[in-house]
Amino acid sequence: MSIVLGDYCYMMPPKRRKYCRSLPPDVLSDLPDNVIDVILMCLPCKDVVRTSILSKKWRYHWCRLTKLTLDSSLWVTKKDLLNPTVKFTKIIYQLLSLHEGPITKFTLNIGFLENCPDIGNFISFLSRKDIQHLVLDLSWKMLYKLPSSLFTCSQLRHLTLRNCLIHPPSAFQGFDMLTSLELRNVKISSVLLESLISRCPVLKRLILNIPEILSIIEINAPMLRSFNFRGDISFICLKNVPLLVKVSLAGDDMRAENLDFAKVFESCSALEHLRLDFSNTMVDNEDSGYEESLELKHLSNVTFNHLREVKIELCTGSTSEMQLIKLLLANSPVLVRMLIDRQFLDDEPLDTRLQVFAEISKFSHASPKAEVVYVD
Repeated sequence: MSIVLGDYCYMMPPKRRKYCRSLPPDVLSDLPDNVIDVILMCLPCKDVVRTSILSKKWRYHWCRLTKLTLDSSLWVTKKDLLNPTVKFTKIIYQLLSLHEGPITKFTLNIGFLENCPDIGNFISFLSRKDIQHLVLDLSWKMLYKLPSSLFTCSQLRHLTLRNCLIHPPSAFQGFDMLTSLELRNVKISSVLLESLISRCPVLKRLILNIPEILSIIEINAPMLRSFNFRGDISFICLKNVPLLVKVSLAGDDMRAENLDFAKVFESCSALEHLRLDFSNTMVDNEDSGYEESLELKHLSNVTFNHLREVKIELCTGSTSEMQLIKLLLANSPVLVRMLIDRQFLDDEPLDTRLQVFAEISKFSHASPKAEVVYVD
């Protein structure tokens, strides 16, 4: 027993065929449609298609699924004689030509293809399918320019884009229903990124992993509650984020002395959780008499009335970082826990490391409940 999909013939093992013959003929056909839907949504896409052989009722049931995930499992085999990109192109167009009804959630993962095939028609197809949750993880070897049809998906609630070039058309009015936006390794101008975010009025979750930003980005998102950023921190300004409670910041050369906290946290009055990742900062030896940076001095006027948890990862123990820790402890009246993950040089004496811990222990706390956990 087999089913043909394009150039592929899926064969059911002899033992499985024998087992199916032993079942009463109406067992599978009598299953309610909603039960079949649940079963199909738990299977990889290739196995979903294979269910067409089970009975007449199952033959095209998968064509009405509202949630689909397409990845390399569809075209990668042990005997790859055909270019994976060619396989992908043939399979995806056969699948989409058979599909009926809406597609509310779609995930496309082709990050390991040698190049990104033209998916413009495919995106246009999804824009007419009431798509609400869309994940596009495209080939990492090139940045694919997204078609303008993506920006006509007015029902989008969740959007994740990886390895692509983003240039919304001039007529783009925004995603009125988008609550979650994730951009990783994308290329977009500062002006367009700022505009894109501001045109998502109900955005609650924002993840940006952008290797290059040319100018300052003002985040204007009045409903935003979670913000995760990796890139050049000095170009980020949280301008209008009154509901923001969770922030994570990391950069390739993130240093405490380069952070203008008065600019970064301009309107974070509701902030409760703060994570700073210094893991990619070169460890250097600063003079203990290093003058307090002007940027950190600005922080002395900022009070984090709701900040409950702070995590500083791979802190080098530099003077500016110590000043930052001191100021956060002094200006956070309801702080419950601060975790400091300390990074040190291989030849750094134990006495020096203990001295850093002793100095942190002496810092005054605005919160009587604040617990400082120091991991060396």
